[in-house]
Amino acid sequence: MTVATYAPRHRLRPLLAAACLGAATIMASALPVQARGPDGIADVAEKVIDAVVNISTSQTVEAKGGSGEGRGAMPQLPPGSPFEDFFDDFFKNRRGPNGPRSGGDMQPHKTNSLGSGFIIDTSGIVVTNNHVIADADEINVILNDGTKIKAELVGVDKKTDLAVLKFKPSRQLTAVKFGDSDKLRLGEWVIAIGNPFSLGGTVTAGIVSARNRDISNGPYDNYIQTDAAINRGNSGGPLFNLEGDVIGVNTLIISPTGGSIGIGFAVPSKTVAGVVEQLQKFGELRRGWLGVRIQQVTDEIAESLNIKPARGALVAGVDDKGPAKPAGIEPGDVVVKFDGKDVKEPKDLSRVVADTAVGKEVDVVIIRKGEEQTKRVTLGRLEDTDKPQPASAKSTPEPEKLVTQKALGLDLANLSKDLRSRYKIKDSVKGVIITGVDNASDAAEKRLAAGDVIVEVAQEAVANAADIKKRVEQLKKDGKKSVLLLVSNADGELRFVALSVQ
Repeated sequence: MTVATYAPRHRLRPLLAAACLGAATIMASALPVQARGPDGIADVAEKVIDAVVNISTSQTVEAKGGSGEGRGAMPQLPPGSPFEDFFDDFFKNRRGPNGPRSGGDMQPHKTNSLGSGFIIDTSGIVVTNNHVIADADEINVILNDGTKIKAELVGVDKKTDLAVLKFKPSRQLTAVKFGDSDKLRLGEWVIAIGNPFSLGGTVTAGIVSARNRDISNGPYDNYIQTDAAINRGNSGGPLFNLEGDVIGVNTLIISPTGGSIGIGFAVPSKTVAGVVEQLQKFGELRRGWLGVRIQQVTDEIAESLNIKPARGALVAGVDDKGPAKPAGIEPGDVVVKFDGKDVKEPKDLSRVVADTAVGKEVDVVIIRKGEEQTKRVTLGRLEDTDKPQPASAKSTPEPEKLVTQKALGLDLANLSKDLRSRYKIKDSVKGVIITGVDNASDAAEKRLAAGDVIVEVAQEAVANAADIKKRVEQLKKDGKKSVLLLVSNADGELRFVALSVQ
């Protein structure tokens, strides 16, 4: 379970509890029955409890002692520090009375962790979180009656933090099915069951606090937020509706203490079901790929593109080898509908494309220069490309005399060989380079910087700095409030930026 800090160990205060008991009894009798939650909670818990399992993992960790990094958590203190002797004694005691073993290397040791999961098939298929079993050498499933069985990993999806396990059952199992998380309503009662703090089989209840919550944890954030008590060890456990269907997988909490403060997040069952199906079938995720880079359509950008109201996903770049290019999608297009589904913001497009089958032909509705167009696209497959590409080494010739123009709070210059070399700009990047930015300007606020290259102004290509200045002056005369720039970085990655011309 992801939290801000570890939960503190609390001590019971029986005197305080006794003093408050009478008042609590009076208050409870005055409250309506509904304040305790619906009566069906006990029936649901009894029905599904045997399908909820504990996940036990072990991992071998190699640790080193001695000097430098080998001292593990030993703080690096200046010689003569008053804390030096204290920490030396502390870490020596941890290593044993004879100091470090084997010339400074400590023996490898095993670490254990516990999480939760649930059975979706009586053949022994279990769903949990990826972070519960990540890097584990051994995984065991512990049933509600205490039976411990070794499990195998079927597959994981790091982007949604989900994993599927399988084990050979020794008896008849209870399995649960997925419900429809799209039908959840705010305020609807939900039930969480899991293994908080290794207590096992713990049932808590609460309501749906929010849906479609984006907490910037991953590219496909779409969490259910609940105030049902979720703590360390609940990770991977199910969130049920009152019919006993799984409508989410408990994954994250926000907490300054490590314990529940009523803000928990679950991956919705619609997402989980699709991921689990692919992991069972392929052992991996095969997501759809459109081959575009997208960004938010701000009010300023919407005004520049004649889009009212601001909506959709703005195409900032098109992959030369992607499906969007042969379909005729271009930078500056705004995607407002994909395969019949409305796209209100970039995250909507990312999710719906990822959930669409590889190779499927879909209609993509775009707005180009104020008019809607429909493009037919055959989706490709998304490949993980997280490795950074090293910049190629380039020689630095003698600097040329720099001639600049000023516009929009920017110092602008024609893109010469000297400037291309100085800022390591790829040969494929064409336009006018920014050599300076006024710190008090709108451009600085929009994070434009020296080395960025302006490729287009108002969706028209530019070749020299004087041309930009003329176009900005013309836009002012035409009464425009902002100008839309297509900006490239040194590697050729594009983005749109709207700047005020007033």
